[in-house]
Amino acid sequence: MQSDITASIVVFKNEPSLVVAAVKSFLASSLEGVLFLVDNSPRNTLRAYFDHEPRVQYIFNNKNLGFGAAHNIALKKSAALGARYHIVLNPDVYFDQGVVPKLLTLMDNHPEVGLVMPKVLYPDGRIQHLCKLLPSPGNLFTRRFLAKWFSRINHVYELKFSGYNKVMDVPCLSGCFMLLRNDCLKKIGLFDERIFLYTEDIDLTRRIHKHFRTVFFPEVSIYHLHERGSYKRLMPFLFHLSSAVTYFNKWGWFNDPERDQINQMTLTRLAQ
Repeated sequence: MQSDITASIVVFKNEPSLVVAAVKSFLASSLEGVLFLVDNSPRNTLRAYFDHEPRVQYIFNNKNLGFGAAHNIALKKSAALGARYHIVLNPDVYFDQGVVPKLLTLMDNHPEVGLVMPKVLYPDGRIQHLCKLLPSPGNLFTRRFLAKWFSRINHVYELKFSGYNKVMDVPCLSGCFMLLRNDCLKKIGLFDERIFLYTEDIDLTRRIHKHFRTVFFPEVSIYHLHERGSYKRLMPFLFHLSSAVTYFNKWGWFNDPERDQINQMTLTRLAQ
């Protein structure tokens, strides 16, 4: 079955009610879109929730492959279906049915856009500042341990001065909702599977940004629980640390001229 758009959600021992809400959000947005539910959990208990839904393809890995590697399974299936677009979704997001059509209109009208992310809100309506500059090791360290004393640095790093009320080209967008152009991925590649969790979205957005526009589109909004597990539990923190090391080994730690140039161009453009 050919589909113009597909989506994927990667789960690992997630609360079923949250996953169901995320799946229903996508299915309500497209009459033909296929959603790949890629399960990294040790048991396939989620299968029973979606056996009745012909547009959900449940994929049970029986091991935790990581975020990017699991989404890559779906992205390859999306390309095989001939889909033009694919949405990477977190299992803890939900949105109304008007979101995806408006984002697709943007993509259809602007073939230079490779990735778009909507405005992301907490369930109580507060905005999540998920547009960022490309990180340095100092950015990640101060955000994790010294945010109280370096609020000005975070203010700039998270582009809060922009107001989050206009369309922006941003070099780092969150993986909680990524509408991707499949032709773009043919050029730049899929998620880097060496990154297990947490910085794979930074890496992918950066690679797309070098060849296509990566756009924040605040005219539509989604809701995201955004638990920030690496701030609360040891194992996610260790995954985050390992992924950061892999990312900086790839792109450069303190000497990354390309990062400096992209960040400066972003700040200059937003100041105009």
